[in-house]
Amino acid sequence: MVNKKVPNPIDVHVGGRVRLRRMMQNMSQEKLGESLGITFQQIQKYEKGTNRIGASRLQHIASVLQVPVSFFFEDAPGAPSEIGFEESRPAAFVTDFLSSSEGLQLNRAFVRIKDPRVRRKVVDLVRAIAGDEAED
Repeated sequence: MVNKKVPNPIDVHVGGRVRLRRMMQNMSQEKLGESLGITFQQIQKYEKGTNRIGASRLQHIASVLQVPVSFFFEDAPGAPSEIGFEESRPAAFVTDFLSSSEGLQLNRAFVRIKDPRVRRKVVDLVRAIAGDEAED
């Protein structure tokens, strides 16, 4: 019987939030590792949840990525929700979107569009492609 250690869901979540923020900052694993004095391979292990991040290291990561430590625990599994239904939490939806490569690229490009009418047309186009009715 093979006994492979399964990462703790909190470690996976925190690692995913590190990855999300690193990507939002357009920072490579290598650059984050250099800032922390560790290898990019260690960053990979943190981001996958394979290795647990210690408190002092998490504080240092938060400082480098310019977020409060609490950022890494937002929407963590098992955390009590203030709203009765998990589906009602918009932060999880946004996090899932920004965690994907396409979502991050789309977000970066979208915020660079200066003309609000063009942004509105992009939203309308995406809704039409998705088959959604216009909401407003």
